[in-house]
Amino acid sequence: MENTTPRIGAPDAAELALIDRYWRAANYLSVGQIYLMDNPLLRRPLLSEHIKPRLLGHWGTTPGLNFIYAHLNRIIRARDLDMIYICGPGHGGPGMVANTWLEGTYSEIYPDISDDAEGMRKLFRQFSFPGGIPSHAAAETPGSINEGGELGYALVHAYGAVFDNPDLIAACVIGDGEAETGPMAASWHSNKFINPARDGAVLPILHLNGYKIANPTLLGRCDDDDLRQLFHGYGYRPIFVEGADPARMHQLMAAAFDRAFDEIRAIQNDALTGNAAPRSIPHWPMIILRSPKGWTGPKEVDGKKVEGFWRAHQVPVAGCREDEGHRQILEQWMRGYNPDDLFDGNGRLKPELRQLAPAGGRRMGANANANGGRLRKALAVPDIRDYAVLVAKRGEIQAESTKIFGEYLRDIFRLNADNANFRLFGPDETASNRLSSVFEATNRVWMEDTEPYDEQLSRDGRVMEVLSEHLCQGWLEGYLLTGRHGLFSCYEAFIHIVDSMFNQHAKWLKVSRALPWRKPVSSLNYLLSSHVWRQDHNGFSHQDPGFVDLVANKKADIVRVYFPPDANTLLWVGDHCLKTYDRINVIVAGKQPEPQWLSMDEAVKHCEAGLGIWDWAGNEDGTTAPDVVMACAGDVPTMETLAAVELLRRHLPELRIRVINVVDLMALQSNEQHPHGHTDEFFDQLFTPDRPVIFAYHGYPFLIHRLTYKRQNHANIHVHGFMEEGTTTTPFDMTVLNKLDRFHLAIAAVKRVPDLKDSAKAAAAIDWLNARLDEHYHYVREHGDDLPEVKDWVWKKIS
Repeated sequence: MENTTPRIGAPDAAELALIDRYWRAANYLSVGQIYLMDNPLLRRPLLSEHIKPRLLGHWGTTPGLNFIYAHLNRIIRARDLDMIYICGPGHGGPGMVANTWLEGTYSEIYPDISDDAEGMRKLFRQFSFPGGIPSHAAAETPGSINEGGELGYALVHAYGAVFDNPDLIAACVIGDGEAETGPMAASWHSNKFINPARDGAVLPILHLNGYKIANPTLLGRCDDDDLRQLFHGYGYRPIFVEGADPARMHQLMAAAFDRAFDEIRAIQNDALTGNAAPRSIPHWPMIILRSPKGWTGPKEVDGKKVEGFWRAHQVPVAGCREDEGHRQILEQWMRGYNPDDLFDGNGRLKPELRQLAPAGGRRMGANANANGGRLRKALAVPDIRDYAVLVAKRGEIQAESTKIFGEYLRDIFRLNADNANFRLFGPDETASNRLSSVFEATNRVWMEDTEPYDEQLSRDGRVMEVLSEHLCQGWLEGYLLTGRHGLFSCYEAFIHIVDSMFNQHAKWLKVSRALPWRKPVSSLNYLLSSHVWRQDHNGFSHQDPGFVDLVANKKADIVRVYFPPDANTLLWVGDHCLKTYDRINVIVAGKQPEPQWLSMDEAVKHCEAGLGIWDWAGNEDGTTAPDVVMACAGDVPTMETLAAVELLRRHLPELRIRVINVVDLMALQSNEQHPHGHTDEFFDQLFTPDRPVIFAYHGYPFLIHRLTYKRQNHANIHVHGFMEEGTTTTPFDMTVLNKLDRFHLAIAAVKRVPDLKDSAKAAAAIDWLNARLDEHYHYVREHGDDLPEVKDWVWKKIS
């Protein structure tokens, strides 16, 4: 981290006048994107055919965003800062596109959108136009790491970007509509996780223009004293910039930025030199900018207030194509920026304005941190065989799979200590999910005061724990999108809290993968534990395996879902996922002691295939097709399936049984649907084209049907899984309530085999199995525990 930047003087009147012209240029380009498809420089009178047939876009927030961008450019040049611009307001796209075009980044990335009049015409035409670009700051926008289509996540992304990134400053603009969201309310606490000696800095800029789509905003109506107290309590030192007169506002903003960046540098210098109080968290600066909504736009339209009111939110003058009066308002508005004072005869930004933008990689649109794959370095990982469980006898050894995986993660921290490019994120569940071994290598990051009896807290910790799934997800996304690696560990039921954040990140990856200039970033990896089948005391509220249903909706080349049945498969899956890029990987693995099935060599082979026959568990002779296929995906379903097979072999030894385990859920799809899928021929070889398949699945049964509905034998696939039956009960009773237990699986197998339809032996087996279910029902309610034959069960293959 550089710490020698000198204090700079305030800009003089001439420099502020240039900044004002630059701001006007950005505003002109922003209005043109919303309205025009031709005549970009208004060198001819504005005609109906120059106007887009559909006016789509958002003006209200844009002039404020442009104002901020122009002043950040000055600060970057004056102090040689490494800075990115994170645009929180949902539809600030016109401003972000305009500014990156003005600084030259846009035309470098998209040469067809040249930096002249013809390029300007194309820039205008493409905006919110079929085949063009969206109206928000999206993956297509240079310099963006924040998908603007949904509000609430800008600030948490900004903080994720600066962790372990000491030279970076993330300037983050938060709109006052966005400031009303729940995730944003929690995001303000992120400053308590910043170590100024090793992390970068975030400058929050709360942009209050007073209105949302059609209503006032809460913070917009707060007075300055209330805002000052609110944000002081959050740990910030607010600097207010308020007004509507451009000349005065330029002076205020320049002074505010000088003060803010002086304070940031002082905080970091104190931390680096040891002058900071040892047990204090600094109050970081923030800017509160009050400016009119739709600033510099039409004051009124059709006698109704527009500037400074919600009518400026989207398209202030809506009938410009068909209404000559509206078209005159638009033309007067755009000519008011004096484009001839901004652009030369060829439509290029005038030289004296060009020099206001930083150079090269210092331009916010060209900053490598906003294209994190350019900075990404390979993660150093240990050999998974060093942690392998020795499986001498299948199912006999019990182990906590996530605990063993935690030992692997511990050594990732050790191997990457010097690179500082890996963090573990979770909502206060690292220990609960049995990953405590990581604390042998690092601690939880904690900047607040500590007590002598506190454990595993450190300012230099690399485990991020806060009781907000939103913050964990957002921090990790910001961390990944700026070139680093990470893992999010969470209780399975509560990962749903970030469903929408997952959606937005998946969409970001889909779009960015199609952009050659966007370099691959590390995959977003989830480890979901404390899962539905082992919520013995938490009960129904903690029983929900449905996140993977949401994940499976996304594009096949983006998502992966894994159900490792034991520790060795979890090691392979986790190691594989941490090495991937531009993916979202979901790993579901239990934390409780469970049987271990596969040696490491077998686990590697099985995981590489994604699914396969466990020959050792079935009793096929290899010459004839099985009578029934017992399939499973998930650790508890695997155990119950093998227990059911044992029961079937004991009561119906002549029954030919094939056992298939699925570790990569997407391998069930065809190779035409998913890169991990298999051909119909291969699927039929495994699952047969016509035999009954009893499929024990970890989650909601319908997902298995969705993934296999095109297969020839789909009508014979009968899935047992979570049926929304839950309560506080024993582990085995949970499976019984949802008919995923060994007895129900065995009954289903017997009933589905056609040759057993009239078999007295089969009928006797079903009677015996139903009797066990009845015995279980009474036993568990009398003793509060599972039957000894279930609780102490160990796999024994019946010969």
